[in-house]
Amino acid sequence: MDFELRRAREKLEKEQRDRIQKAKLKLEREKKAKQEAIRQREAIEAVQRARRLDAAQAQAKATQQIEEELLAGRGVAFSRVLEAVPYEGAGDKIKLPPSCFTELSDQGAFDKGPLHFRVSVVHQSSPSDLKDAEQNNCTTHAGVLEFTADDGVVGLPSHICSNLFPAEFPMVPMVEVCYVWLPKGTYAKLQPVEAGFSDIPNHKAVLETSLRQHATLSKGDVLTVNHGVLTYHLRVLELKPSSSVSVLETDIEVDVIGADPTAESTSQPVLHPLVLGKLDSGVVAEGSYVYYKFQIDDHNWGRLSLGDAEIEVKIESENQNGDTDLYISRHPLLFPTQHQHSWSSHDIGSKALVLSSRDLGLGPGTYSIGIYGFKGTTKYKVSVNIQEKSKSRIGLEAFSVSSTLSANADTVECENCKHYIPSRSIALHEAYCRRHNIICQHTGCGVVLRRDEVKNHVHCEECGLAFQKEEIEKHKKVFHVPLTCPCGIVLEKEKMVQHQSLECPLRLVTCRFCGDMVQAGSSAADVRDRLRGLTQHESVCGSRTAPCDSCGRSVMLKDMDIHQVAVHQKN
Repeated sequence: MDFELRRAREKLEKEQRDRIQKAKLKLEREKKAKQEAIRQREAIEAVQRARRLDAAQAQAKATQQIEEELLAGRGVAFSRVLEAVPYEGAGDKIKLPPSCFTELSDQGAFDKGPLHFRVSVVHQSSPSDLKDAEQNNCTTHAGVLEFTADDGVVGLPSHICSNLFPAEFPMVPMVEVCYVWLPKGTYAKLQPVEAGFSDIPNHKAVLETSLRQHATLSKGDVLTVNHGVLTYHLRVLELKPSSSVSVLETDIEVDVIGADPTAESTSQPVLHPLVLGKLDSGVVAEGSYVYYKFQIDDHNWGRLSLGDAEIEVKIESENQNGDTDLYISRHPLLFPTQHQHSWSSHDIGSKALVLSSRDLGLGPGTYSIGIYGFKGTTKYKVSVNIQEKSKSRIGLEAFSVSSTLSANADTVECENCKHYIPSRSIALHEAYCRRHNIICQHTGCGVVLRRDEVKNHVHCEECGLAFQKEEIEKHKKVFHVPLTCPCGIVLEKEKMVQHQSLECPLRLVTCRFCGDMVQAGSSAADVRDRLRGLTQHESVCGSRTAPCDSCGRSVMLKDMDIHQVAVHQKN
């Protein structure tokens, strides 16, 4: 009996302990659940509070941006995020959708003068990439060309694309276009990226021609200037009165400083300065050119024009396996070639080209020397010297001529060499002459040769000129191998030089109105312009107007000389 009572009591105590333990566990679970609910509620409230703060900040930022846009746009608030699509075009004018025209027109933007826009990249990457992108210059400014782009798309010319995306053009580029008001520029400092821009004759006029295609300038942008087949890049270092200015209808002072010495070298040819009287050495590979420049000032030209001196351009080859050709041109032809040059020398080995005042086209100015690698890799030394003419040599020639004339009365013509010999020694001379000398029988030649020189004396089958045997192969390659002009015509060297200098529609000429090197093109469409000798480009370029210095009237540039004579009686 006691055993059963004990068993019952133990069972009851165990059940009570279990109930108490379960009650404690339930209380702990309820406590944890309450704590978790409080934590979740606090987290939700924190997120909602952060969202409210972000929304408030976004609203404040949007309000501030609208106020800034209104301030920058002088009361016009226009901003669009559009997909950028490149198009082939010069300058900095973009193409916008027609809807932008309506929005700008409704706000009276066209009444405030030329339209200018701030174009900036919209980054769609991670926050770290966005931070890096913000440190780079991904903003520039532009004008507008037309409102013909598709909805949601903006057309960007190459200038805008290269400044916004200097590394590579993304797959789906998005840009923000905002209307801004820009002050008129008064000063700009530019630095060429490549060397040689200052060698262009009247390079500021060339730059002015390029800037006519631009509406704005922004600090840090890189301008592309084309001059014939050459392309130069200029970085904008400084602008006044602000970091972004308008260049429309304004006179802006441009300062072009020296090229960046840290810039990478390019394949574009460069003119190396050459000082008169000093040697310079170099190496030229086969098929390539090395260029130099030298200058004839007024003092030296005075000596040359009097006939007391002459210019000698000399190339000394230092190795026997290579050979070069020498080409010289006067600026504005910067880089002479086998197609375009003023003077040339094709002698084998070392060569010298002597120019005097009798040479057509020589005068004070800057000249370019082109050394062409004709065969192999050649080491050379080049120099330009102004040397006095030898008076003793001139006197000797005069004495020789006078002696010959005075001896004509008592001379006899040698039947072999056709020279006049004194009659007292004619028999001895003819005996010696027939044994040692032979006359070249080629038509028009008649050169007296030593017998051991006959085998090396040959004539070109094409032109009949006489050469040494080792020179004839080079002569044929240089002068008689047909050359193809970019316009399609095929001519030999001498005719090709004349064609590309005077006739080729693709030849580069200097426009008399803008100073730029442009293709000559075909004849002008206007009959009056053709009678004036204007090219197709000059006919269009000369149609621009400029105020007359005497009366202030706007006159076309090509009619300015007629206006000065007819209205102001000026020659």
